[in-house]
Amino acid sequence: MIRSHAPRLLLVSNGHGEDLSGAHLGRALAGLGAYAAALPLVGHGKAYKQLGIPTVAATRSFPTHGMGYQSLWGRLQELVNGQTIDGLKQSMAAVGLARSYSAVVAVGDVVPVVVARLSRRPSFCYLVAYSSHYEGRLRLPWPCGPILQSEWFRAVFSRDRHTAADLSTQLNRKVQFLGNPFMDAVGVSPLPLPSLPHPRVGLLPGSRLPEALDNLALMLAMLAHLPRQLGRDSLGLAAALVKDVTVDHLGAMAAKQGWRLQQRSPRCPGAAAMELVHGSMGVELYWGRFADVLHGSQLLVAMAGTATEQAVGLAKPILQMPGAGPQFTPGFAEAQRRLLGPAVFCGAGLPGSVVNAQDTARLLMVLLRDGDMPTICLRTAHERIGAPGGSKAMAQAILGGLN
Repeated sequence: MIRSHAPRLLLVSNGHGEDLSGAHLGRALAGLGAYAAALPLVGHGKAYKQLGIPTVAATRSFPTHGMGYQSLWGRLQELVNGQTIDGLKQSMAAVGLARSYSAVVAVGDVVPVVVARLSRRPSFCYLVAYSSHYEGRLRLPWPCGPILQSEWFRAVFSRDRHTAADLSTQLNRKVQFLGNPFMDAVGVSPLPLPSLPHPRVGLLPGSRLPEALDNLALMLAMLAHLPRQLGRDSLGLAAALVKDVTVDHLGAMAAKQGWRLQQRSPRCPGAAAMELVHGSMGVELYWGRFADVLHGSQLLVAMAGTATEQAVGLAKPILQMPGAGPQFTPGFAEAQRRLLGPAVFCGAGLPGSVVNAQDTARLLMVLLRDGDMPTICLRTAHERIGAPGGSKAMAQAILGGLN
């Protein structure tokens, strides 16, 4: 329950993954008695709305969704659609709105940090967009560093241990790693997938159309190169899909890849109602059940951003398949490997080529048989992501910093 004298906090975020973290942080703040509202600078703030966090300004969505690692075409789309100019307008509006709040919580990168500073309100920062793992030493873009050193910022939180230590030295102030709020979105499996006597591989093709369908097509092409003797009795396959991916989309795409879409007769709660079939192999289809697929899989084939980070946080090995973008390009995939470390693997050959599909299929089989994988993934999850519970820990630190 929010008290009449409770602190009012404005969460400013600039990306869909950032919105997810901001939403869970906002819910934790509200659970501790504060009032939390959100100003998403990219997109419509769907994650906030799903968790009951009110948004305080008009929003606009763009084809590129504000991704940092984009193709040239993606960056041209930003200019054509006015994303850069609109982003500046939205940021300046955020400055004015923020001045009516007790404090500002910047979630993301330099943009919300600048908004928080210009508001001249007590501020906090969760730098989810930056990590020292990218280059070994984090080079914060100007003027992020000087702003975070100012007295206006009561606390700074990083996304991993290495970054916390690095920035603590660079900024000459304590930077804390308390976990990542986006892990609270997958802390439990709401409706577990049916248990199997053999491994299950999860497919994460992404969440944005049409890229997600293109990514799934690449995954199906790769799966067709697995040993012919593999079938439902020796390997489970499950795809985590967003609701925007329709049956019509899947049917047309699958047919081009030599797969067919068919209904299933679920024999137990949580089972899939539809699947894609190729010979003796079947890919079960799950809409809106990312957490269930993550928990129920031993390995994830991923062409996604935040969902891949969540999988690593759950100590799962990742097999990447870079695509044409605009998000999951070879550049994005390479940066993700630096960020997430030894639990992430990538096939050889040009993305989308037959050689890449064959090599990735072979690598998938090797990873499933590697007995050292669980130990490697547990260590990576601890060092790079942290355990669930980051939202509450961060919320407690924020409210403590207002006293």
